[in-house]
Amino acid sequence: MNISNSSVKDPLGDETIAEQIVSVLVSVMTGLVVFSLGCTVDVWKLLGHIRKPQGVLVGFLCQFGIMPLTGFLLSLVFNLKPAHAVVILITGCCPGGISSNIFTACMDGDIDLSIAMTGCSTVLALGMMPLCLLVYSQYWVQTGSISIPYSTIGLTLATLLVPVACGVLVNHKWPKAAKIFLRVGLVIGPLIYLIAGIFSTLQYPGSWHTDTAVLIVSTIFPVIGYGMGFTISVLLRQPWHRCRTIAMETGAQNIQVCFTVIQLSFAPKLLEDIVILPIIYSISQGSIAFLLTGAFQIHKRTHVPKSQHPMSPPETLNPN
Repeated sequence: MNISNSSVKDPLGDETIAEQIVSVLVSVMTGLVVFSLGCTVDVWKLLGHIRKPQGVLVGFLCQFGIMPLTGFLLSLVFNLKPAHAVVILITGCCPGGISSNIFTACMDGDIDLSIAMTGCSTVLALGMMPLCLLVYSQYWVQTGSISIPYSTIGLTLATLLVPVACGVLVNHKWPKAAKIFLRVGLVIGPLIYLIAGIFSTLQYPGSWHTDTAVLIVSTIFPVIGYGMGFTISVLLRQPWHRCRTIAMETGAQNIQVCFTVIQLSFAPKLLEDIVILPIIYSISQGSIAFLLTGAFQIHKRTHVPKSQHPMSPPETLNPN
């Protein structure tokens, strides 16, 4: 499959008006979501985690070490097409998103660590995503199977730094307004999934008729991410609530960023073949996180000692 001549998007190419509108819409909405993400970052708490970076470093290892490597190995094991393999790599290199913060809260995790990891990974993705692609995509690039638009990807990621910085500033100066923007981001995030799904169905009707291997990899990739994040945290002797946090941050990627990168970086003819991967990944990561949080809440309710249950009667003094 040689697509090196058509893999990079040409800004002066034959994009339809609908494709241009969707590209702009997804980019603007992603900027708003990333801005709301910045509104969750408390500068002082972030500095505290930077001063004691054990949890952040473990998360960095999982986010930009384990996930890209896992995506690379899955692509080889299932013999994915070069374009599919590259999108799996992009998905694995994406930073965490607001969804990981929500999942962490439902799992009684370390919210401050989750927000710090999300903020740090968003900034670090500017360099780490192109670097990981450069390292892991050589298997397909050297054969001439595909050309990676590093400059376009780097520029797209760089533009996301501005709304993140603005969100951090708003949260620092006007915390009440930041909470409002966060609620807006929580609404816009799912809308991007919905728009991308509807658009891919209408504009790229053949995208859902993909290989079975693509469906399997996109479905199990977040499951492996959750599991590896938790396992590595346990091996590195992190507290249990941090293990759950790092697991959520590892498996739950910012799919909005992934959509924006592939939408702005690859040609429309190629998008029909690759746009389905992040959609399936987002469905899988949300479904698995829902099951995990439900199981955790059931476990917490059924295994809390009666004396610690909020509805248990107060202890009486022993008369003896």
